[in-house]
Amino acid sequence: MGEQISDGGRRTAKAAKTAAAGGSVSAKKAAPARKTPAKKATAKKATAKKPAAKKAAPAREPAAKKASARKAAPAKSSAALKKAPAPRKQVVAPKKATASVPAAPAKTVAAHPRGESRTALVRRARRINRELAEVYPYAHPELDFENPFQLVVATVLSAQTTDLRVNQTTPALFAKYPTPEDLAAADPEEVEEILRPTGFFRAKTKSVIGLSKALVEQFGGEVPGRLEDLVKLPGVGRKTAFVVLGNAFGRPGITVDTHFQRLVRRWKWTDETDPDKIEATVGALFPKSDWTDLSHHVIWHGRRICHARKPACGACPIAPLCPAYGEGETDPEKAKKLLKYEKAGQPGQRLKPPQAYLDAGGRAAPPLGAG
Repeated sequence: MGEQISDGGRRTAKAAKTAAAGGSVSAKKAAPARKTPAKKATAKKATAKKPAAKKAAPAREPAAKKASARKAAPAKSSAALKKAPAPRKQVVAPKKATASVPAAPAKTVAAHPRGESRTALVRRARRINRELAEVYPYAHPELDFENPFQLVVATVLSAQTTDLRVNQTTPALFAKYPTPEDLAAADPEEVEEILRPTGFFRAKTKSVIGLSKALVEQFGGEVPGRLEDLVKLPGVGRKTAFVVLGNAFGRPGITVDTHFQRLVRRWKWTDETDPDKIEATVGALFPKSDWTDLSHHVIWHGRRICHARKPACGACPIAPLCPAYGEGETDPEKAKKLLKYEKAGQPGQRLKPPQAYLDAGGRAAPPLGAG
């Protein structure tokens, strides 16, 4: 009995060992097999592809941002356009002859700064001159003179003063020194005393005595009728020379004084500031035969209506042709109070004006000291 039990117990132990061994074998079978070289290569490829995919993902995000930025850009520009203030409207004269152009081209002699063609500029300039000729049919040099010598001396004296003041001063000068020979031999102190009311009397005395000596020594006491000879005289420049040539010799010339310079720039005939360039540019717009009368028309208009500080725009006969309309007083009643000389019912600048001026209603200026 005892042997049978012990033998049975051994069998049971063997069975347990066998069962344990079987479990380990199945566990070994369930474990994965070792990787072959081919499988390792495949795995490496798979792992290599995964990082590439991860890197490609971020690259798409900037592209999306760029696309969104492109869409947002037009919105910003349109917003900027909406916020831009509207351009201010420029005051223009009624029924203005020339049309405005928004984009201004580069400044040239031949083109209007606002885009006016040269042909249109010439037509407008000549029309202004025709209009002024109707307003001032009696326009003339506003210096009193009886011969070329008196005119050249009076013109030299007119620097930095009015023609009226010169006209009030020269009668005493020419009464004492009627010829170039007389003035060339004059005592400078006596001449200075006569010329004192004109201002800068010492410099002017030196000039008129000097030009008188030059006339005696170089031209036999006669005023030359050529530009190249006149400008050699002391105190005589191109402006003075053209006054003498145009009004004493009947030879056309443009007188570019302060009034002429101001008005031709206001009218946009030129943008030049140098007198010689203004003379050349404006002269090219007109026939040579018109130059002398053109000078009178422009200068007269500058003295009577188109003043430097406050032009009388409301009383201006050429307002529809003027690009600068509105710089001065535009109210007609207020503008009338700004008019000068005969336009305001006042005396002119000449003591002895031409008869045509008197016939047109002009009044002679009072002599020096007459109040």
